[in-house]
Amino acid sequence: MIQLENILTDRGSKYAVSGGAATTRQEAAAFVKALCRNKKYAKATHNTWAVILPDGTPVKNDDGESGAGMVILRMLEREEVVGEVVVVTRWFGGVKLGGDRFRRVQDCVRMYFEARG
Repeated sequence: MIQLENILTDRGSKYAVSGGAATTRQEAAAFVKALCRNKKYAKATHNTWAVILPDGTPVKNDDGESGAGMVILRMLEREEVVGEVVVVTRWFGGVKLGGDRFRRVQDCVRMYFEARG
């Protein structure tokens, strides 16, 4: 598991990114559940995630951050990352980010890719 906390702040919203192996939808959901055992992540506004299963099936969950799961999924497809769930966590800071929220999600996923090598 890779977990990068407090990597971005934008207008009060704070971001983290995590990821690890997941070869089934159930493993991806279990990864997010394990992440949320940490109260900090459980209290987050959004834990958006995506994974491409080994059979090529894309799975995503926006967790209320409409469209963010698709952003993660597209980045996984471009990098050809299979069997690895990526979770972008956001703690809302009181100011709506509009379209910038997608740029922050992309920034987080890029940082995750850099950390995993």
